[in-house]
Amino acid sequence: MLLIQNAQVLDPYTGLDAGLDLLIDDNGIITRMEPHINPPACCPVFDAAGKTVAPGLVDTHVHFRDPGQTQKEDIASGMRAAAAGGFTTVVCMANTVPTCDTVETLQYVQKTAQHEGGFVNVHQACAVTKGLKGEELTDFGALLAAGAPGFTDDGINLTNMDICLRAMELAAQHDTVLSFHEEDKSLVYSPGVNFGSQAAQELGVPGAKPSSEEAMVARDIALALRTGARVVFQHISSGLSIDLIRAGKALGASIFCEVTPHHLSLTEDAVCKYGTYARMNPPLRREDDRQAILRGLQDGTVDMIATDHAPHTVEEKARPFAQAPSGITGLETAFSVCNTYLVQTGVLTKRQLLEKMSKNPAEVYRFADKSIEIGHRAELCVLDWDCDKVYKTYYSKGINTPYTNMPLKGAPICTIMGDQVVQLSDKT
Repeated sequence: MLLIQNAQVLDPYTGLDAGLDLLIDDNGIITRMEPHINPPACCPVFDAAGKTVAPGLVDTHVHFRDPGQTQKEDIASGMRAAAAGGFTTVVCMANTVPTCDTVETLQYVQKTAQHEGGFVNVHQACAVTKGLKGEELTDFGALLAAGAPGFTDDGINLTNMDICLRAMELAAQHDTVLSFHEEDKSLVYSPGVNFGSQAAQELGVPGAKPSSEEAMVARDIALALRTGARVVFQHISSGLSIDLIRAGKALGASIFCEVTPHHLSLTEDAVCKYGTYARMNPPLRREDDRQAILRGLQDGTVDMIATDHAPHTVEEKARPFAQAPSGITGLETAFSVCNTYLVQTGVLTKRQLLEKMSKNPAEVYRFADKSIEIGHRAELCVLDWDCDKVYKTYYSKGINTPYTNMPLKGAPICTIMGDQVVQLSDKT
């Protein structure tokens, strides 16, 4: 049992915005929501005075690197990073080693997350194609029956149009969601930096053209319109891609757009300052692309913010730029970055940010009962919107982020799962 007192409850699912106490029973279910509740005998009390209590954040694009690359991250460290960032639900990508294309690998992740205490809901997406090879579709039916929330070959574009079309037809048949990494490799002359940018010139590499993303987005909007498939466009970086997705939605396609905290807050110029810690795929683009992302967030073209949390080792990121892996960690800094660049600047309201970081991703992936209502399990985050925050250490094994030591505004205080306040051990 737990009593949360003095909370400002802000729920984007229901529109609730009120000062309330919440009583959670021994089963983790919210049983009372009232302006004042006297504590029952022997009931722990969490004082949320001055803080916002909201539904837990939902990240539908993370890499926990487990199985196969646990030197970068494992399920336990990934869960700690998620909880520290205010996330109660995450969806892991399928590019593990081995690829998550079988029921056995899927169940390994599920069982490991439960063994670690289940303080974050860890969902494991499965591959669209076996071995991420783009040649043979996986068994959607069996994987869905085993608990897969959707399918993705994230990190690899489905270049073969026939395979992509058949994947969409199969997804529509099963009423599931596909999540696409859009990238025509023939237009990526070197990954991790925008084509023609000052950073590319200084690093002596050509870079990746935004057309590599835009062309695949346009193709897959057409296929989605033909098939009726539900398709998420991952980590969109280009302003033209945003325009294409807006047009595709207007035509009636069941498509959704995801952007990352780094693409909405940084530009290609960050690569000159942060080097490989700002090397990501797709790369950071120009300021006009960033502004287009902000407009997409405002008008609903961009449905959700997902971190693409991608930890790497210090040794890997210390390689020369052209040999280093792409990706940055993002779970722990995400709320602070988004609050700083979106809410504090007036681009979005607090409720709109929570729509992008909780409600919309949960609804796209059909995760039920995430709202703050009597009868629902408590899956909550406690947020401070106005504190000064500087990140120096992390729960993730990965420290590859340009946001270290950057002054930010706002931070998650903790998460609450059921009747337990999630208390993390000291950082190592």
